[in-house]
Amino acid sequence: MDLNSASSVVLQVLTQATSQDTAVLKPAEEQLKQWETQPGFYSVLLNIFTNHTLDINVRWLAVLYFKHGIDRYWRRVAPHALSEEEKSTLRAGLITNFNEPINQIATQIAVLIAKVARLDCPRQWPELIPTLVESVKVQDDLRQHRALLTFYHVTKTLASKRLAADRKLFYDLASGIYNFACSLWNHHTDTFLQQVSSGHESAVLSSLERTLLSLKVLRKLTVNGFVEPHKNMEVMGFLYGIFERLKQFLECSRSIGTDKACRDRLEKTIILFTKVLLDFLDQHPISFTPLIQRSLEFSVSYVFTEVGEGVTFERFIVQCMNLIKMIVKNYAYKPSKNFEDSSPETIEAHKIKMAFFTYPTLTEICRRLVSHYFLLTEEELTMWEEDPEGFTVEETGGDSWKYSLRPCTEVLFIDIFHEYNQTLTPVLLEMMQTLQGPTNVEDMNALLIKDAVYNAVGLAAFELFDSVDFDQWFKNQLLPELQVSHNRYKPLRRRVIWLIGQWISVKFKSDLRPMLYEAICNLLQDQDLVVRIETATTLKLTVDDFEFRTDQFLPYLETMFTLLFQLLQQVTECDTKMHVLHVLSCVIERVNVQIRPYVGCLVQYLPLLWKQSEEHNMLRCAILTTLIHLVQGLGADSKNLYPFLLPVIQLSTDVSQPPHVYLLEDGLELWLVTLENSPCVTPESLRIFQNMSPLLELPSSCLANELSSENLRTCFKIINGYIFLSSTEFLQTYAVGLCQSFCELLPEITTEGQVQVLKVVENALKVNPVLGPQMFQPILPYVFRGVIEGERYPVVMSIYLAVMGRVLLQNASFFSSLLNKMAHEFNQEMDQLLGNVIEMWVDRVDNITQPERKKLSALALLSLLPSDNRQQLCCCGEITQGHNEAGAGGICVSSLTLSAFSVPQLALKDPVHTVSLQQFIYEKLKAQQEMLGEQGFQSLMETVDTEIVTQLQEFLQGF
Repeated sequence: MDLNSASSVVLQVLTQATSQDTAVLKPAEEQLKQWETQPGFYSVLLNIFTNHTLDINVRWLAVLYFKHGIDRYWRRVAPHALSEEEKSTLRAGLITNFNEPINQIATQIAVLIAKVARLDCPRQWPELIPTLVESVKVQDDLRQHRALLTFYHVTKTLASKRLAADRKLFYDLASGIYNFACSLWNHHTDTFLQQVSSGHESAVLSSLERTLLSLKVLRKLTVNGFVEPHKNMEVMGFLYGIFERLKQFLECSRSIGTDKACRDRLEKTIILFTKVLLDFLDQHPISFTPLIQRSLEFSVSYVFTEVGEGVTFERFIVQCMNLIKMIVKNYAYKPSKNFEDSSPETIEAHKIKMAFFTYPTLTEICRRLVSHYFLLTEEELTMWEEDPEGFTVEETGGDSWKYSLRPCTEVLFIDIFHEYNQTLTPVLLEMMQTLQGPTNVEDMNALLIKDAVYNAVGLAAFELFDSVDFDQWFKNQLLPELQVSHNRYKPLRRRVIWLIGQWISVKFKSDLRPMLYEAICNLLQDQDLVVRIETATTLKLTVDDFEFRTDQFLPYLETMFTLLFQLLQQVTECDTKMHVLHVLSCVIERVNVQIRPYVGCLVQYLPLLWKQSEEHNMLRCAILTTLIHLVQGLGADSKNLYPFLLPVIQLSTDVSQPPHVYLLEDGLELWLVTLENSPCVTPESLRIFQNMSPLLELPSSCLANELSSENLRTCFKIINGYIFLSSTEFLQTYAVGLCQSFCELLPEITTEGQVQVLKVVENALKVNPVLGPQMFQPILPYVFRGVIEGERYPVVMSIYLAVMGRVLLQNASFFSSLLNKMAHEFNQEMDQLLGNVIEMWVDRVDNITQPERKKLSALALLSLLPSDNRQQLCCCGEITQGHNEAGAGGICVSSLTLSAFSVPQLALKDPVHTVSLQQFIYEKLKAQQEMLGEQGFQSLMETVDTEIVTQLQEFLQGF
């Protein structure tokens, strides 16, 4: 592509590609796609996006196409790869000028330079880093900023490479430029601080931006650029200096003014300082050891003393707490149980921690966490009143503990209390002791303090197991507090029922459960919505507990279920409805069939809720879970739900519908339990099976993983369910398509996948021995070959023999036609091939572990008698091995592990369950004797191994 002649053409097409008119846009995109592989195209794009006189949208689009081209065509081995000559020209052009005036385009250019650097630096692009280092020194503000921006993105990209050779290159790079990066950062930082102190507000933001970018570069170099950073004086000098710099920047917040952009940038820089420390601690805990004391002193002083008043902000406090938590919990700082086995570095770090966390320090941290950070704030109380459901979501962990203050303080409390429980348990017990008895409802501060202490007692439940007589406390203190109905007491009612939920699985006598259930019934009628929602949560924890007893719960079931249903109707937020539905599901699951008298209202409401939740797939997942437990509880009566249930299953398992991404797993489970609880298959439920074929049509590259997934296992259970419930109608309708899917799957899938497929075939043959072999005829040669070739996986060979045995035993004429077909394929006589099959069968019979299949093999091979084939007679003796007297009379139906669908009526039609093996052998040998005559039979028996004859005689004693 000639640059001069092509530039105007490409520019015109790029302009068209920015059009809002699809008639103009689509042809332009097609043309650009065709040019992607043309030599010179990216040189034209470079000229366009570096021409600042052109339209911004056109330049933006040119940058994006250039960036995508790097991903697709820059590597040497890529199809239509760029030539080395063009790449060399492009690399030079990209770093000629750092003067892009538009921020968004400048960022994209920096990113694409970094992408090229990832592939080419330093070997093919040794001049990149020196050019960037020189460019960040220039005095021009724009050029300096753009070079620094590029420097950051290049450093970030190179730091992310993980191959050993790439890591070595980055270590070399970091060692070479670290001193310069530190000097650069110090220069920009000092400039910023001077401008703040002298009141140069107009220059502060620009200077702060450079400080931030240079600190980002240093972060990547410090964390990723050294194997043993504690041995590098420059690195440790930078890290030691962070604490003083942090103090300076925090003080700047007092004088930075009200400029929001500047304050946001300042806070972002302060947070970046803490990220450097956190990242370094995470990646190099041993190298961090010299920084432990300084980090703890700094964080504790700003978070738990008056030092931080007026300068700290929430995200900074969260970061400091995370730093304390990571030091407290760090495995590298914990000595072994045998102290002498610990490394010197670990012992040193442990000693530093112990020296810092003295009794006064720990006590102050604990008291401050509880009495200050655990207190409900005015903002939270206002949210409680104005948006109770939103308050509940926030309180139950809507945000990650790493970024939100309340969960972060609670996690820090848990970790410190666990680590230093012997020191802190008396402190918390003392705080509890001062709060005994009722609290004045007019004293809001006292109520909030008690709420905070109760929060701490709940969080530390496991640590307080031996120190708190919770049963007595429940009866004497907590239960009476739940009965205080005053509106101002609602924070404590909510906290107490939450607290009980935390202790229920730790220490709570079973005899007290009825008292708790009575309290829950009352609280589910509380005037405050937050209290009712929290009560529902505790109810879920109670019924989930392993000491839950249905008999204790049943007297309260109707009341609780009714009140939970009313709560479900009242709440409006998707998250809250999901939560209440999960509680209802747990209740239904635990009481099972006992729920039947009370579910009418819920059954009527769920279709409406399903319709209302069309845009809320996660809520629909909760509805599906509830339906699963409902169907299990209702059993066969769930057929009354079919008008609603079956369309729900249809939608949830239809891969052509977008919601299936969210609903498929639960939808398949609902489909399965619906079949398991169905007395028969209706035409409507049979029609749903149309969804199954696409579920089995997976790309071959995904099969190995997909077929081991729970979803695919559920699919096979569903298929088996249809076979057991309605074999004839199901096989006539779907077997051809199902067989075609199986034939495509079998050569590609894992061993587990093959077993799952062939179990379906085995069940079809078992339930319908006439139609089954016909419907799955294309698969049987595959099985036959597996037997002849001696499949090496025992579990697969076992299922092969089971399939062969079913055909041979229950449809001998079909087996004969199959044998004839395979004899032609193997170019053998039928008798010869049958002999080979029998020989392999007897040789590999030990692969069969299930009693049912062992007996099946015996019956199948014996069904070949009478015969003049000595080999077949020999197999009779060998195949009886392992069948004792009890097993000889037939396998009792109740002794087998049957599936949910294998009802005894089906077993009674199965010869494996109805035919006595002992009787069968006797009859077959007698027929053999009649065919050969007494003398011929004796002659044949004399050729059989004497051990086998003895086994037969012992097995047939009594006949």
